[in-house]
Amino acid sequence: MTEAILLVGGQGTRLRPVTVNTPKPMVPTAGVPFLAHQIARAAAAGVTHVVMATCYLAEVFEPYFGDGSAFGISLEYVVEDEPLGTGGAIRNAARRLTGGPDSAVLVFNGDILTGLDIAGLVASHERADADVSLHLVQVEDPRAFGLVPTDPSGRVLAFTEKPQTPEEIITDQINAGCYVFRRSVIDSIPEGRPVSVERETFPGLLASGARLHGVTENTYWMDLGRPDAIVQASADLVRGVVPSPAVPGRCGEYLVLPGAEVAAGAKLSGGTVVGAGARIGAGASVQGSIVLADAVIGQDAQVNASLIGAGASVGPRTVLDRAVIGDAAAVGADNELRGGARVWCGARLPDAAIRFSSDS
Repeated sequence: MTEAILLVGGQGTRLRPVTVNTPKPMVPTAGVPFLAHQIARAAAAGVTHVVMATCYLAEVFEPYFGDGSAFGISLEYVVEDEPLGTGGAIRNAARRLTGGPDSAVLVFNGDILTGLDIAGLVASHERADADVSLHLVQVEDPRAFGLVPTDPSGRVLAFTEKPQTPEEIITDQINAGCYVFRRSVIDSIPEGRPVSVERETFPGLLASGARLHGVTENTYWMDLGRPDAIVQASADLVRGVVPSPAVPGRCGEYLVLPGAEVAAGAKLSGGTVVGAGARIGAGASVQGSIVLADAVIGQDAQVNASLIGAGASVGPRTVLDRAVIGDAAAVGADNELRGGARVWCGARLPDAAIRFSSDS
């Protein structure tokens, strides 16, 4: 297996307070755009040619990723004129694949961080002589996901998208968003119209007697659809919980990029990333957070599990807990923002304007 399709979906509106004009996968995560980790992990597993399927203009990605040579791969871009769904995007990207009809093609989503053994998934696919293999994970509450029951050999038995009743929850195994396709199966997906692999392609293949193989690997898995998930994923990458060749430094409690300044007495922990040109004031405590380029954290501020946008400022003694501060926003001194608070790009909060803790 040497080829892969990387699916890059639409912009996550829940991230707009920080990145109004930036696609979600380009938000810096552990010091680099998240897609860099995806590409680097695929390359480490033996992939040499990646087709990035996206609904954005290629100009969004090409300045950073180029032709892929920096990752040791060949990278091409296919842009959808209109949304085609997961299956339609895969079919649209297939025109850039070079392998024959029996070749294996890795397909993975651009907004999921996983510790999956990619090479192991491909090897299992080949041993099973499968038409499609799916990475499955077990979760405590599967209601928000697509359920995929399998028999003891791993053969997929059914697909249930986001069950609505207790009777529909027949397994805790869910579709984890990484697949290996036989190339001929990709070529059988209808062309030029929206297609969902979850609701149309996979059930149709199952009904036709195709062999769909599930590989349950309960490794690290996180959907990056929310800001708090991006912050957690970044921290886990920095700490080495999920290995990535793209992390620009050694694993540890923090990552300080070149050009950043951290004052004496400041404490960084929990996988914090401090971007280029950012400044952390004396006595500040920053734990498990992302501080983007040129942001400023004031003296004795406390920042936990938060995302601080590029050029934003956080005043002295301000407390942030699971907050998102937009690019170029300014939060004055002695504020307290907790529990998922969002401050939009360019907004201004005066000193001592907001307190989120209770009187008790």
